[in-house]
Amino acid sequence: MASSIISVNQLVKIYQMGELEVHALRGVSLEVFQGDFVAIMGKSGSGKSTFMNIIGCLDTPTSGDYFLDGVDVTTLSRDALARLRNLKIGFVFQSYNLLSRTTALENVELPLMYNLSVDSKEMRERAMHALDIVGLADRATHIPSQLSGGEQQRVALARALINDPRVILADEPTGNLDTRTGIEMMEIFQELNDKGITIIIVTHELEIASFTKRNVNFRDGRITRMHEVLVRKIASEELLAMPVQKEEDEV
Repeated sequence: MASSIISVNQLVKIYQMGELEVHALRGVSLEVFQGDFVAIMGKSGSGKSTFMNIIGCLDTPTSGDYFLDGVDVTTLSRDALARLRNLKIGFVFQSYNLLSRTTALENVELPLMYNLSVDSKEMRERAMHALDIVGLADRATHIPSQLSGGEQQRVALARALINDPRVILADEPTGNLDTRTGIEMMEIFQELNDKGITIIIVTHELEIASFTKRNVNFRDGRITRMHEVLVRKIASEELLAMPVQKEEDEV
C-alpha cells in the first residue's frame, strides 16, 4: 500500500477581518498518497487556495491536524517550517515567478542557493538534469524574455524538481497558457507522475483536471466531492492539430 504524503484532519482556517470572522476552511480532511495526482477544484472563495497555502506550509491552520511525510506540521516553528517546505515541496505558480535577468539554469538553481551541503558543481549538474527532464537543456542560457510562456513554465517546473521533493504543488499551472501549450504542460506532469512523483494542482478547468487521477471539489470551505477520474491521455496527432496562439496576439 502506498505511503501517505499528506494527511489533514478537520482543518479549520479563520481570518479575522476587523470584527468579522471569515471561515475559509470548515473542517477539511484529506489523505494524499505517494504517486497520487490530485486536482483541487472550486470557485473563487471556495477555500481551495487557502487549503493549498496550508499544505504548502505557507500558512498555518486555526485548528486541525496536518502531517507532511509523517511530520506534524502544526508543531513546527517558522524556521523549521521553512526548512521542511524547502526539502519536501516543489512549487509551480501560474505567473512562473522567474527572475527576469537570470538565465533558465540560474533560475532553476535558486532553491539550492541556501543549501550549504551542495557545492556549485553539483548545483549546476542538478539544475541541468532538471532542465533536461522538462526538455529544456538546450535553453539553459536563455533569460525568461527569450522563452515562450510554455518554456517559462517548464523552467518553473524544473526549479520545483531541483530538491527532489516529496510532492509538487502547482497553482493554476496552465492559467497563462493557450490550450495546446497547457495540454503539453499537463503531459509533462503526467510523465513525472508516472515516475512516482506526487502532484497536486489547483485548477478551475475541467479539461485540465481530466489529466489527473483524482478530483477534489471545494465549496464554502468544505470538500463537497472527491472522486477518481478516468485519466485522459491525448494522442500526439490530436495535439499537433491544435493551433498555437502566438504570444504577440495575446491580450
